[in-house]
Amino acid sequence: MNNPDIQKLTDQELLQRYKADKDSEWIGVLFDRYALLMLGMCMKYLKNEEDARDAVQQIFLKVLSDLHKHEIQFFRAWIYQVTKNHCLMQLRQHHLKYKEEITDRSMDMAAEQTDTKAHQEKDILLENMEHALSQLNGEQRTCVELFYLQKQSYHQIADKTGFSLLQVKSYIQNGKRNLKLILEKQQRAKRS
Repeated sequence: MNNPDIQKLTDQELLQRYKADKDSEWIGVLFDRYALLMLGMCMKYLKNEEDARDAVQQIFLKVLSDLHKHEIQFFRAWIYQVTKNHCLMQLRQHHLKYKEEITDRSMDMAAEQTDTKAHQEKDILLENMEHALSQLNGEQRTCVELFYLQKQSYHQIADKTGFSLLQVKSYIQNGKRNLKLILEKQQRAKRS
């Protein structure tokens, strides 16, 4: 579903289409939008890229099986919470210590749902990431999206784009660095 018209659909429109025809491609489009954020969040909690990538795939499968059970108003905030909860459960299963010991998960979820400011900050973070990604040059954006969002290898990206393997690695490395710089610049501008 690389149709540009589909990319223009809102999250709510994609959810409605999925509920109407159960075509998982609609959810795939939503996941493409938020995969980089989810991967970043999983990396933050799990501290391991392979575990983070596995977690994103597990979350996708969970969402496909559980989506019909939920009435979702704001997909962005919802997928953020689902990702966070998944990571926290992974940490618990591996007996890792996490600085926020959660004793009653439902109480924590209820508190976060009532914290509108936290949801707004999360939305802003997502928008900043999307905006920063759009500011990369074409080669960097393409390589970063293929590597992180579509989980393609360096070789697959080189085959698909015609770039050399060295160029692909360079575009990904420079793209990551530039994303960080763009986000830091946005943060400084907001503080001023």
